[in-house]
Amino acid sequence: MLVNVLFLVALVLTIVFPVVGYFVGEQNRGRFKRTVLTNCFAFFGIFLFATVFLFTSTANAAVDGSSLSSGLGLIAAGLAIGLSCIGSGFAVASSASAALGALSEDSSIFGKALIFVALAEGIALWGFIVAFLILSRIA
Repeated sequence: MLVNVLFLVALVLTIVFPVVGYFVGEQNRGRFKRTVLTNCFAFFGIFLFATVFLFTSTANAAVDGSSLSSGLGLIAAGLAIGLSCIGSGFAVASSASAALGALSEDSSIFGKALIFVALAEGIALWGFIVAFLILSRIA
Protein backbone atom coordinates (compact mmCIF):
# COMPACT_ATOMS: atom_id res chain seq x y z
CA MET A 1 0.00 0.00 0.00
CA LEU A 2 2.80 2.39 0.92
CA VAL A 3 4.62 1.63 -2.33
CA ASN A 4 1.51 2.48 -4.36
CA VAL A 5 1.11 5.78 -2.53
CA LEU A 6 4.78 6.61 -3.12
CA PHE A 7 4.35 5.77 -6.79
CA LEU A 8 1.36 8.12 -7.08
CA VAL A 9 3.25 10.87 -5.25
CA ALA A 10 6.22 10.43 -7.61
CA LEU A 11 3.94 10.68 -10.66
CA VAL A 12 2.30 13.84 -9.34
CA LEU A 13 5.71 15.37 -8.59
CA THR A 14 6.91 14.64 -12.13
CA ILE A 15 4.06 16.79 -13.33
CA VAL A 16 4.30 19.53 -10.68
CA PHE A 17 8.08 20.17 -10.71
CA PRO A 18 8.42 20.90 -14.45
CA VAL A 19 5.36 23.17 -14.41
CA VAL A 20 6.67 25.10 -11.41
CA GLY A 21 10.07 25.30 -13.10
CA TYR A 22 8.38 26.68 -16.21
CA PHE A 23 6.66 29.52 -14.38
CA VAL A 24 9.47 30.32 -11.92
CA GLY A 25 12.48 29.77 -14.21
CA GLU A 26 14.19 32.21 -16.51
CA GLN A 27 12.26 33.62 -19.44
CA ASN A 28 13.89 32.23 -22.58
CA ARG A 29 12.71 30.74 -25.86
CA GLY A 30 13.29 27.05 -25.21
CA ARG A 31 11.80 26.77 -21.77
CA PHE A 32 8.44 25.36 -22.88
CA LYS A 33 10.11 22.66 -24.96
CA ARG A 34 12.48 21.82 -22.11
CA THR A 35 9.59 21.66 -19.65
CA VAL A 36 7.53 19.33 -21.83
CA LEU A 37 10.48 17.04 -22.52
CA THR A 38 11.41 16.89 -18.84
CA ASN A 39 7.82 16.16 -17.92
CA CYS A 40 7.46 13.39 -20.52
CA PHE A 41 10.76 11.66 -19.73
CA ALA A 42 10.24 11.80 -15.97
CA PHE A 43 6.59 10.74 -16.03
CA PHE A 44 6.96 7.88 -18.47
CA GLY A 45 10.26 6.77 -16.93
CA ILE A 46 8.70 6.43 -13.50
CA PHE A 47 5.61 4.84 -15.02
CA LEU A 48 7.73 2.26 -16.88
CA PHE A 49 9.74 1.56 -13.73
CA ALA A 50 6.56 0.99 -11.75
CA THR A 51 5.05 -1.20 -14.45
CA VAL A 52 8.08 -3.46 -14.62
CA PHE A 53 8.96 -3.71 -10.94
CA LEU A 54 5.87 -2.93 -8.90
CA PHE A 55 3.07 -4.52 -10.87
CA THR A 56 4.71 -7.76 -12.02
CA SER A 57 2.63 -9.77 -9.57
CA THR A 58 -0.53 -8.36 -11.19
CA ALA A 59 0.71 -9.35 -14.66
CA ASN A 60 1.71 -12.78 -13.34
CA ALA A 61 -1.78 -13.39 -11.99
CA ALA A 62 -3.22 -13.02 -15.49
CA VAL A 63 -1.02 -15.77 -16.99
CA ASP A 64 -0.71 -19.19 -15.36
CA GLY A 65 2.76 -20.25 -14.25
CA SER A 66 4.43 -17.05 -15.35
CA SER A 67 7.46 -15.22 -14.06
CA LEU A 68 9.09 -11.85 -14.52
CA SER A 69 10.38 -12.86 -17.97
CA SER A 70 6.89 -13.68 -19.22
CA GLY A 71 5.59 -10.35 -17.91
CA LEU A 72 8.37 -8.53 -19.73
CA GLY A 73 7.58 -10.60 -22.84
CA LEU A 74 4.00 -9.36 -22.73
CA ILE A 75 5.25 -5.77 -22.45
CA ALA A 76 7.60 -6.39 -25.40
CA ALA A 77 4.76 -7.74 -27.52
CA GLY A 78 2.65 -4.70 -26.71
CA LEU A 79 5.51 -2.36 -27.56
CA ALA A 80 6.14 -4.19 -30.84
CA ILE A 81 2.55 -3.71 -31.95
CA GLY A 82 2.18 -0.17 -30.60
CA LEU A 83 5.40 1.30 -31.94
CA SER A 84 5.06 -0.37 -35.34
CA CYS A 85 1.53 0.99 -35.71
CA ILE A 86 2.68 4.49 -34.75
CA GLY A 87 5.51 4.30 -37.28
CA SER A 88 3.16 2.97 -39.91
CA GLY A 89 0.76 5.81 -39.24
CA PHE A 90 3.48 8.40 -39.80
CA ALA A 91 4.63 6.64 -42.96
CA VAL A 92 1.11 6.35 -44.39
CA ALA A 93 0.37 9.97 -43.56
CA SER A 94 3.33 11.25 -45.53
CA SER A 95 3.22 8.76 -48.41
CA ALA A 96 -0.56 8.91 -48.91
CA SER A 97 -0.63 12.70 -49.00
CA ALA A 98 2.25 12.74 -51.48
CA ALA A 99 0.53 10.06 -53.56
CA LEU A 100 -2.71 12.06 -53.68
CA GLY A 101 -0.79 15.15 -54.74
CA ALA A 102 0.95 13.19 -57.48
CA LEU A 103 -2.33 11.64 -58.62
CA SER A 104 -3.85 15.07 -59.00
CA GLU A 105 -1.04 15.92 -61.44
CA ASP A 106 -0.95 12.64 -63.38
CA SER A 107 -3.55 9.89 -62.93
CA SER A 108 -1.46 7.26 -64.73
CA ILE A 109 0.75 6.69 -61.67
CA PHE A 110 -2.04 5.23 -59.51
CA GLY A 111 -0.40 1.80 -59.29
CA LYS A 112 2.98 3.17 -58.19
CA ALA A 113 1.37 5.40 -55.60
CA LEU A 114 -0.68 2.52 -54.23
CA ILE A 115 2.46 0.39 -53.87
CA PHE A 116 4.21 3.07 -51.78
CA VAL A 117 1.21 3.43 -49.49
CA ALA A 118 0.95 -0.37 -49.13
CA LEU A 119 4.65 -0.60 -48.25
CA ALA A 120 4.08 1.86 -45.45
CA GLU A 121 1.20 -0.28 -44.17
CA GLY A 122 3.52 -3.28 -44.16
CA ILE A 123 5.39 -1.82 -41.20
CA ALA A 124 2.37 -2.47 -38.98
CA LEU A 125 2.08 -6.03 -40.27
CA TRP A 126 5.70 -6.73 -39.36
CA GLY A 127 4.96 -5.44 -35.85
CA PHE A 128 2.08 -7.92 -35.56
CA ILE A 129 4.32 -10.75 -36.76
CA VAL A 130 7.02 -9.89 -34.23
CA ALA A 131 4.43 -9.69 -31.45
CA PHE A 132 3.00 -13.10 -32.39
CA LEU A 133 6.52 -14.58 -32.36
CA ILE A 134 7.14 -13.12 -28.91
CA LEU A 135 3.80 -14.42 -27.62
CA SER A 136 4.46 -17.89 -29.04
CA ARG A 137 7.74 -18.03 -27.09
CA ILE A 138 5.97 -17.05 -23.85
CA ALA A 139 3.19 -19.65 -24.08
